[in-house]
Amino acid sequence: MMKKIALIYMGGTFGCIGDPLSPMPAEQFIPKLQHVLPLDQQIECFVAPVIQDSSACTATDWLKLVQYIQQLQLQQFQHFVIIHGTDTLSYASAVLSRFLGQSAHVIMTGSQYPLLNAAGDNSREFTDAIDNLNFALDCVIKYPVGVYLAFHHQLIHAQTALKIHTTELDAFGGIHAVQPITLSSQHQHIVQEDDINKAATFNCLSLMLQPLDLAQQVANLQTICQAPPNCLILQGFGSGNLAVNNAFIACIQKLQQAGCAVILTTQVPFGGINQRYAISQWIQQANIILSDCGGHADLYAKALKMYLQYDTVDQWQSHWHDHV
Repeated sequence: MMKKIALIYMGGTFGCIGDPLSPMPAEQFIPKLQHVLPLDQQIECFVAPVIQDSSACTATDWLKLVQYIQQLQLQQFQHFVIIHGTDTLSYASAVLSRFLGQSAHVIMTGSQYPLLNAAGDNSREFTDAIDNLNFALDCVIKYPVGVYLAFHHQLIHAQTALKIHTTELDAFGGIHAVQPITLSSQHQHIVQEDDINKAATFNCLSLMLQPLDLAQQVANLQTICQAPPNCLILQGFGSGNLAVNNAFIACIQKLQQAGCAVILTTQVPFGGINQRYAISQWIQQANIILSDCGGHADLYAKALKMYLQYDTVDQWQSHWHDHV
């Protein structure tokens, strides 16, 4: 029996027309999209709850998308392809992976060039949109349950996806789907309206440490202490190393006391953190959370999920490694 696929359009370069580019209204774009779909698959097109440039997307938009997918699951859809802009495609992929887990077959895709020409009346002469879409539609039937990112004939585990080039067709890196990985999120989280409302107040700040005098690092943290976010991600050097002193640690503790979860990661895209150096012995004293995520976008997604599930820093620290 032919498996039916829900194709969800969420905007992005894929559906843009004109010069300069601007999005074609979804109700006009969907019929044109249907004309290029393969005839040997059962595909139904849907418009995402939010259509906008991906650089403007936030956690609430992706949670609404997750909720929409979960509603379609109740209509017996189990295979989903989502067209999304490339700017935050890695973040969208990571959020869907964290919240959908292994509950469905989901593939995110997009394009560096629009599907249609400037006039919007025919396919563009040069575009990667059709190739990326056909590749995603093919993979969603063939691969096991989970969330993936399909781009330029590369299928990547969504939790590890990272945009690595602004203009090239081969724009994303990560761990390929053929390579087994230990997934951090196996079970889905059913998104409720309360989750979407709470996500609107999620304040996550990522600080990429620079090679500065330690006094300047402390001064920067003291500034953040004046208006603490819900979550502060410190991107260290190499495998997560930082130079600290008592004043630095005191800032970390002050942030935690103010309800800010402080997480240490690395600014290096792949490889994760490794605390084998003596310089990192301060971590136990500061009681800082160590990232165990697949990349920067996945860390954002996990922090979002923790924020929705737990109200205190102590709860974050206790449940961080639960992987639920």
